[in-house]
Amino acid sequence: MPFVQVGLQAASQEVRCLACKTVSCLLENSDEKSLSAVKIVIDYNIYPLLLDCLVNGNEEVAAASMDAIKTLACLQRGTNVVFPASDSEVTHLRNLAAQCSSLGRVWVLALIVKLFSVSSSVASIIYSSNLLSLFEAEISDSQDTLVTLSVLELLYEMVEIWHATEILWRTALLQLLASIISNALLESILRSRAMMICGRLLSKEDTYMLTDESSVRVVVSAIDGRLSSSESLDTDECEATLEALGQIGLSTQGAELLLSSTYPVARHVVYAAFDRQGRGKQLAALHALGNLAGDAQSDNSVILNGSAEETLRLLIYEAASRSPKLIPSGLFLSVLQQEAETRLAGYRPITALVARPWCLMEICSKEEIVDIVTDPSIETTKIGMEARYGCCQAIHKLSHVQPN
Repeated sequence: MPFVQVGLQAASQEVRCLACKTVSCLLENSDEKSLSAVKIVIDYNIYPLLLDCLVNGNEEVAAASMDAIKTLACLQRGTNVVFPASDSEVTHLRNLAAQCSSLGRVWVLALIVKLFSVSSSVASIIYSSNLLSLFEAEISDSQDTLVTLSVLELLYEMVEIWHATEILWRTALLQLLASIISNALLESILRSRAMMICGRLLSKEDTYMLTDESSVRVVVSAIDGRLSSSESLDTDECEATLEALGQIGLSTQGAELLLSSTYPVARHVVYAAFDRQGRGKQLAALHALGNLAGDAQSDNSVILNGSAEETLRLLIYEAASRSPKLIPSGLFLSVLQQEAETRLAGYRPITALVARPWCLMEICSKEEIVDIVTDPSIETTKIGMEARYGCCQAIHKLSHVQPN
């Protein structure tokens, strides 16, 4: 251990990285029947040295340090080392973040995300220690675009952790993300990332059991505001916004929320799905429409509540009336007649929408659509073949169960 101590403080970044990996190896291979590895770490004051490597090392050293600290947090007694009871401890992550550079703070936040993934109990300790407020502070202070973007990327990772939803809803992070989305003065890449984080968070069914609808509506309203803005959105932001709406539409309650109100937010998705002015925008919208209609669900035939279903039908008929095609079947045919990638995206909403009698009638009334989805040679890729077959199968199945 004296050699490890020296290694963790070495001038050479390679040596420091190797010393961090040595600590990880010690912790991973410790035999609890013999001398505790955690006790060795404590006795030789290793943890503060690992923290120094985290905030003052290069990228490889910081990553190796995080791995060692995560392993320590997974062990009995190790959690108490990583999360000291007293807020005044020098090794408390809040105190560490307050004393280091902006890059150092980003590494501290990256460590918190890694620790958050260990278990729901460790995530609860992080919440109780008020460490999530470090994310709030960095997001609120958007003076440095690069730092803010780095923090948003970390938050994007965090919302993917299965137990994150319940804990993140107790913070002010969602309101802060909505503020970023609504702020036209910020860089579009920040708004785009904030939208994608919200989309991931609101794509989960349990989200709507953990929070009140008004909190969710704040985010949805912010996204709607960006798409309704007279200021033109750049291509990337527009696609990110439509993708975020598609993520929200993955959950039944999310889809119903997007289809509610006098001016439903889902109108942006439907109109863009059949607008050939921007290829990337149309692709994002078609996939989002597929999610809203239930294509991502296991049986591809999720039916929403009555008002949401009626709004969805009216939006598609309205989109048709605003185009030269005039009827929905003309819109769908137009999509399927485009290049392979657009056609692939078009199979998704059709596969789900044919669960509705009005759409099934529209599809089956257009011989050209039936010819495309039953043509075994039109697709040349595996994913395209599977999408076409799934669409064909849904039409065939539902046409036999619907009344004439």
